[in-house]
Amino acid sequence: MISVCTQTNSTRTRTKMAKVGDVDNRPVQQGFRRESDEGGAVAKDGKSDGGIEMKKELGLMDGVAIIVGVIVGAGIFVSPKGVLLYSGSIGVAIIVWILSGVLSMVGALCYAELGTMIPKSGGDYAYIGEAFGPLPAFLYLWVALLILVPAGNAITAITFAQYLLQPLWPTCEPPYESVRLLAAVITCLLTAINCRNVKWVARVTETFTGMKVLALLVITGAGAWHLMSGNTELLEAPFANSKIQPGFIAVAFYNGLFSYSGWNYLNFVTEELKDPYRNLPRAICISMPVVTIIYVITNIAYFAVLPPDEMLSSQAVAVTFAEKMLSFMAWTMPLFVACSTFGSLNGAIFASSRLFFVGARNGHLPAALSLININCLTPIPSLLFLVGKSIVFLCALTLLLLFIRDVFAIINYVSYVEILFIFISVAGLLRLRQKAPDAHRPIKVSLIVPVVFLLTAGFLVIFSVFESPMEVGIGTLVILLGIPVYYVTIGKPWGWLTQKSQSFNRFCSKLFLCMPNSEKLD
Repeated sequence: MISVCTQTNSTRTRTKMAKVGDVDNRPVQQGFRRESDEGGAVAKDGKSDGGIEMKKELGLMDGVAIIVGVIVGAGIFVSPKGVLLYSGSIGVAIIVWILSGVLSMVGALCYAELGTMIPKSGGDYAYIGEAFGPLPAFLYLWVALLILVPAGNAITAITFAQYLLQPLWPTCEPPYESVRLLAAVITCLLTAINCRNVKWVARVTETFTGMKVLALLVITGAGAWHLMSGNTELLEAPFANSKIQPGFIAVAFYNGLFSYSGWNYLNFVTEELKDPYRNLPRAICISMPVVTIIYVITNIAYFAVLPPDEMLSSQAVAVTFAEKMLSFMAWTMPLFVACSTFGSLNGAIFASSRLFFVGARNGHLPAALSLININCLTPIPSLLFLVGKSIVFLCALTLLLLFIRDVFAIINYVSYVEILFIFISVAGLLRLRQKAPDAHRPIKVSLIVPVVFLLTAGFLVIFSVFESPMEVGIGTLVILLGIPVYYVTIGKPWGWLTQKSQSFNRFCSKLFLCMPNSEKLD
């Protein structure tokens, strides 16, 4: 907990902000000074000038734990089927899982350089803006609003509902309508929790964090016991029926990379790491192999127990695995996975508001979203409006995506857009080396690292067009639609739109007792 103090002529208000996940809890009003109960975050140079430095409490292993915890989520319970579907064989699927981990590590090292060179909030949004200007940065914000957040939430909600309902229909698929209805209900419930109380969000996240780790330990332990008992026949011809066409390989990677998504959140812990310029790359080099090993072992456990045909026909792979291996305790697996995805969805809905708050602070979203409450110094309009009215918009899109019958189509849809903008961010690294060759780079990776990443990511983007033209087409169309939106609302905004925005800004200021944000991105 961080205490925040603000002093006026005759009043002194002392409030506390809860730090949840990766939320940027910096003060945003000039003259505010932060204190912690133990002297933690303080003003730069000991002055109360509105700038602060986060208390560096996290060591190397803390950083590793945070990274692993962010990456390991619902994807590992969904993607194994998708990877196998497009790779065609166990051997190619395992290779895809290994190379997906390697590619994620290469990308994370690139982001380590970007994050220490550009110490700004917003991640990709900040890096793309610094390298290529405001329009590409806005387009990232645009697709995050319309694609990345709602589609990712839809996948997680569907996974939750599928695993929770599967035990009720042990011999067949749960009814389509039941799965989608439960997914819609849980999405609305968590949206309401996020709108109501930030502390509730923190408690839900903390409560369900360990469930996913426990579920994976149960799967790997049962798979290891099965193999040590001599049951290796399913692994004897690992490359039978392999699909090696570039389009299939690209889409298989999309499904694998979906499970590793979150590695580009590493930069959010930089401000709180002790000796970040040493510990950040070390944390990456430790955590990414750990996650890769966990994922590969988990998939080997799946393949050792479930024949490919049975795995592809299952709508809940971990549940089918548990029914074969855990006997009367099989009911625990869907509970573990459901709890895991419940916590992941809760965190995703809350964390999305952080990016949009930063976008509003830069003038790329309505200014009301960057207003700060004068009592608790939190962005209440951003949380209530974005996680309320705007999240209602996101929730509506999420609910729409819930009715797309093929969850792997949603994964391809999300992964294409995400890998495209990660490609642009890493290309920005090369652009900044040319544009600002003398800039301070505490971490500087070898030139071959971003080049390898860009070549691989380019392969995935290009060849996915042939295998998933519909998903790629929709994603590209949404991105392009952001260009006229940018020029109408930001480039040369219409007069009436500016007036409406100002009126809404004043309304939020009065309603939520807020003042404008005056802090610049540092």
